[in-house]
Amino acid sequence: MKCHYEVLEVEQEASEDDIRKSYRKLALKWHPDKNLNNSEEAKEQFQLIQQAYEILSDPQERSWYDRHKDSILKGGITSDYKDDSLNVYQYFTTTCFKGFGDDERSFYAVYSEVFNKISAEDSEFEINADSDFEIPVFGNSKSSYEEVVHPFYSYWQSYSTKKPYSWLDKYDIRDAPNRRVLRLMEKENKKIRDKARKERNEEVRALVAFVRKRDKRVQEYALYLENKAVENQKKIQALRKTQIIKKNEEMSSYVECDWVKFSNLEGELKQIEEDVAAEFDDLESEGNSSNSEDDSRGIPHCLACNKLFKTDKAFLNHEKSKKHKENIERLKTVMKMEDAKLNRIIEDSENLEENLHNERNFIAEQQDEFAPDVKQEPKPRKKNKSKKLNMTLVDGSESDLDFCEETQLLHLNNDECDEDISWVSHNAKNKAEKKQKSRNNATCLESKKASSTTPKMPDNKEHKCAVCISTYSSKNELFKHLKSSGHSVPLPKQSLEPAKSRRRKK
Repeated sequence: MKCHYEVLEVEQEASEDDIRKSYRKLALKWHPDKNLNNSEEAKEQFQLIQQAYEILSDPQERSWYDRHKDSILKGGITSDYKDDSLNVYQYFTTTCFKGFGDDERSFYAVYSEVFNKISAEDSEFEINADSDFEIPVFGNSKSSYEEVVHPFYSYWQSYSTKKPYSWLDKYDIRDAPNRRVLRLMEKENKKIRDKARKERNEEVRALVAFVRKRDKRVQEYALYLENKAVENQKKIQALRKTQIIKKNEEMSSYVECDWVKFSNLEGELKQIEEDVAAEFDDLESEGNSSNSEDDSRGIPHCLACNKLFKTDKAFLNHEKSKKHKENIERLKTVMKMEDAKLNRIIEDSENLEENLHNERNFIAEQQDEFAPDVKQEPKPRKKNKSKKLNMTLVDGSESDLDFCEETQLLHLNNDECDEDISWVSHNAKNKAEKKQKSRNNATCLESKKASSTTPKMPDNKEHKCAVCISTYSSKNELFKHLKSSGHSVPLPKQSLEPAKSRRRKK
């Protein structure tokens, strides 16, 4: 067998353009019509050139050929070959068959025998030997595509060999010293078997692809499908045209129903009006005013747009317009606003009448309550907190002090206090008692301040009461006397002025 690159006279790294140029050159050179003297040799050489170009022009077939070139050229048989399976590499060429007829050396006879041998080899290792499944056969040139060709390629394109390839095991598991080594041996043997099985599957599937590409039955069926698709497209277009023509005819022959016509409806309405007028004996009056009404009704008028129209059709078209609908909506909103305003005025008038009625009732009740024969006691006036009290000092002079500035007082004499606050009502006695307590606390504070401002006296000095002129050895005894007897007197104004100035500064 000769290499395809040698047949086309190109190198293995040649580009597609170089292969195409060399093929055209050699095809012209070895064409049978130009070599009439040695036609047989030219025919064989021309077939080899065509076969080489078919394989090398396809990128997938070229890559597969480059990887398995040595096996194809040598027939797959090497010095260490031990497998008895069929060598499929010798069938990756068109020289293994002659023609597409039904003789022994034809395309269908050769490859039918090849696939029968492969299936026979796998049947020896079939586990389910009793199954009814039969491997599809290749058939002949007259076999049906649906019954024979399609099932055949469906099965063989996904071919998977049944051979276990156990004779390729590298290690004998019986020699394993322990379980760990046994597992490693089985793992390595499994890798070798899987590799051999994968290579066999790829070989057979590649052969199936090579055969299918050159099978005339597949090419004829592909051409049949293309023609059928074109016919279906034409049928669809013709059907579409007939549907369009039919629809146009129906539209042209359309007749409007009588009950849809407006003219018939207008006549019925006039008949109803005449019947109603005759029933209520108004036919004569309607006859006298028919001319004026016809004249007024003859001119359509739009109230919302304030427009006149010559014909009813123009008026109907105007009613469908967008501007007319907007004017209608605007008129509706104005009417709603007026209704709301009128309702508001009515509600306000009703409320006003109700208020007047209530005022009259209230005035009548007041007159009944304040009748002249009934005398009502006057309400007591509120006392002014800033009312002044006239308090008599020890030296007989009077001083006016604000009632609200009670914190400036020390302790008043009980008799004078009773005389000066005799105007307090019975309801204010409790309040006066509370304020009396606050006065006592203020007296203590003012006495402390006064003592802090005056120079310290020696402890042996006697303390006298300004009212009863009794002496005490300490201030505590004097304060107890003042608190029990009520002989406390107010400080002079000069002594109060510094305290007021200090408060303002704070």
